[in-house]
Amino acid sequence: MADFLYPTDTADFAEIREMGKLYVDKTDMVYNLVHKNKYVFLARPRRFGKSLLCNTLRAYFEGRKDLFEGLKMQELEKEWKRYPVLHFSMSGLKNCTIAEAKSKLEGTLRDYEEIYGRKEDDHTPGARFKTLIRSAAQQVGEKAVVIIDEYDAPIMRLIQEKEQLIAMRSMLREFYQVLKDEDEHLRFVFLTGVTKFSQLSIFSELNNLNQISLDDEYSGLCGITQEELDTVLRPCVEQYAQNLEISIEEAYALLKRNYDGYHFSPRGKDVYAPFSLLKALSKNSTGYYWFESGTSTSLIEYLRPYKRYALALDYDGVAAADNEFSIPCESAKTPMPLLYQAGYLTIDSYDPQRKRFVMKIPNSEVRTGLVECLMPILLHSDEGQNNQLADKMAQDLFEGNLGGALTTLRSYIAQIPYDIISKEEWVKKGGYEAFYKLLIYMVFSMLNTIVDTEVKSILGRADVIIKTSKDIFILELKVDRTARAALKQINDMGYATPYESDGRRIVKCGVSISSEMRNIAQWNITDAQGNKIENRDFKRSAARRKRAADSKA
Repeated sequence: MADFLYPTDTADFAEIREMGKLYVDKTDMVYNLVHKNKYVFLARPRRFGKSLLCNTLRAYFEGRKDLFEGLKMQELEKEWKRYPVLHFSMSGLKNCTIAEAKSKLEGTLRDYEEIYGRKEDDHTPGARFKTLIRSAAQQVGEKAVVIIDEYDAPIMRLIQEKEQLIAMRSMLREFYQVLKDEDEHLRFVFLTGVTKFSQLSIFSELNNLNQISLDDEYSGLCGITQEELDTVLRPCVEQYAQNLEISIEEAYALLKRNYDGYHFSPRGKDVYAPFSLLKALSKNSTGYYWFESGTSTSLIEYLRPYKRYALALDYDGVAAADNEFSIPCESAKTPMPLLYQAGYLTIDSYDPQRKRFVMKIPNSEVRTGLVECLMPILLHSDEGQNNQLADKMAQDLFEGNLGGALTTLRSYIAQIPYDIISKEEWVKKGGYEAFYKLLIYMVFSMLNTIVDTEVKSILGRADVIIKTSKDIFILELKVDRTARAALKQINDMGYATPYESDGRRIVKCGVSISSEMRNIAQWNITDAQGNKIENRDFKRSAARRKRAADSKA
């Protein structure tokens, strides 16, 4: 089977096409986009193919017909005009002071001015940009195309730095204002970013900007759809399965669990994270590549003003109106909009009658990355301790010993210093049960690096499904209620029914967490038929020990 050239190290459309690297053809959507719109804004998480899309648009408008040979665009486009393209990537301006950002922006303008000329009395970036658009259109004889990639990079880190944010915004607004003023000289304007900032604060009066971020029609424009994975990328999946010595079905399930699950519109296509998916296919592994590329550092900065870092997990399963998660980030009262726009949350479902969206963590890559990022902060533990816990619990689970795994977890919880927990402001407000429920949620999520674990939500019921080669463990967690009540819910709600034909042993377990004991207090474990495997009651055992000590006294 031939090796594939994966474009994991470049977003340059020309390089990908000229070197024969893998390219998933979306040029039919590109064609529709440029012929239906003039001013377009698209928000997508980082590493989701926005820069590749910008470079594809650039090649198209520069009339580079040869790069589109064999693609859908070749059949659709008949004229192939050459337009002057002004392409700005603002990613180089992040983490810059205002003076540094202005200097770098002026450097890009200078590069284009060497081609199209400059008026010496233009001193601001906006004035130079205005002249550049007009002179480019005049020289080429066609209206100019402006592409601005990652427009929000210079201001992302300044969301909570109000004075600096205002100053940076002012500099950028003077630049972006030109796009409105020079409408008659523009053929097409395309902007991308991670977050949605209000038009008044960034784009001034650019009120004709068509935001396609939540449009069903363009939901698959960035990312890899299931259809594309099943067709264009199927040979890659076959090679992946062969190299891992697993079946095609197992390979698809593995990729889906780790990298799928993103929805960017009410009824849009389900998409995989492209960078992580292609990295996994190229490396024949299931690493967490999105977080390895710096996402965890950004996450902490995003959540720092909200004090409670665990908020990133709180919104898994929460219902929200679209104006709650897609509002401008600089005016948001909660981190939900930024968590959604940055890719930590996605749309799970949509109720058109109530106009309500349910949000979720997209997949195991994001969930595990969040847990590994937040656990050391929440518990003041190091990565080695957390890995040892996961390894020991997984060993017990592979041996079919759920009670052993819970005993290990209980011992771990007992070692957490009380003063660390009591310092958390959000614990004081929400009660200690919130902390322990969150802790257990995080630990079971962390197990997903070793075994197949599904954790539904920390809000409401907190079902946990763990699958090994021999067993399927179904757990229900209750705070300050009995393990018997938790087990009863598993049976009453039929949580085991979907797995009855699986062939593996089904184990049911009700777990009681005591806010008084600040730990797991009970568990009741049965098989599929309800036969007892193991019951433990630490509260009763503690009471017996106390009575015995009192009688001796």
